Amino acid sequence: MLRVITQDTMTVGEIEVLLRETNFNGFPVVVSEENLYLVGFCPRRDLQLALHSARKLQPYVVTNSIVYFKNDVPETAEGIPAPLRFRKLIDLAPMTVTDQTPMETVIDMFRKLGLRQVLVTRNGRLLGIITKKDILDFMKMGAENAENHSF
Repeated sequence: MLRVITQDTMTVGEIEVLLRETNFNGFPVVVSEENLYLVGFCPRRDLQLALHSARKLQPYVVTNSIVYFKNDVPETAEGIPAPLRFRKLIDLAPMTVTDQTPMETVIDMFRKLGLRQVLVTRNGRLLGIITKKDILDFMKMGAENAENHSF
């Protein structure tokens, strides 16, 4: 199942649940769950450290605080939980391929660039993630038909 972070609608509590329920190395950041337009990629470790630091150092950050992965953050009214600004955590140019990229090309990218994951998109919308483990599993099955295999 594809797990994502939205750029301006998730709370601290929702992100903490996501971190607790998964062991992924990071998460794609999208505009919304409806359109899945890719904004970037947020490494798990950076997210964990930033949340821990915010909880510890900012007394107004609570479970209901909204986490923003974009520059324009709305002003908060008195009594509303303080927002978190995590824009600096995300890689705005993560490694991506389209759903039409030949598998042979994807394998070469993993080999030559030492990738851990690559995001699969179509017209800027996130379709999925290919991990290093996926590539190793595919190669075990036999890459003899890799030229004919696309997403």
